[in-house]
Amino acid sequence: MPDTPDQKVPYVTIVVGYIPSPEGLSALDRAIERAQRDDAKLVVVNTGHRSNTAHPNYASDQDLDALVERLQGFGVEHEVRQQDMATDAADEILTAAEEVDASLIVIGVRRRSAMGKLIAGSTAQKVLLEASCDVLAVKDESADAK
Repeated sequence: MPDTPDQKVPYVTIVVGYIPSPEGLSALDRAIERAQRDDAKLVVVNTGHRSNTAHPNYASDQDLDALVERLQGFGVEHEVRQQDMATDAADEILTAAEEVDASLIVIGVRRRSAMGKLIAGSTAQKVLLEASCDVLAVKDESADAK
């Protein structure tokens, strides 16, 4: 499906990988835009880092409350999933996309060194390569302004 303003076929269900970070917020913002444009359901997926609920990637109750309030404020039909089991973030995003028959996955990306990619792997890379639907990778625009 083309990702252009004149796109003919709307996305029906959008899955967004969310972490409470600038990249995560940029992905969420873009997913909200797409969901509003296409009147799509938005499924927000948040996971800890290898089941570590103290990790900064794991949204706090306060983060989730703000997230739900934001989605409600935009009038977007939504579902929020937060996984605290020992699973890979990419696997959680891909599983959610399969379960809801997503037509689009939105993920936030950031620059990483080659060594960082080698050591930590890449959630974005795995989602891009293994997704059975369109994937939109969103950079944090505020990082470009620095």
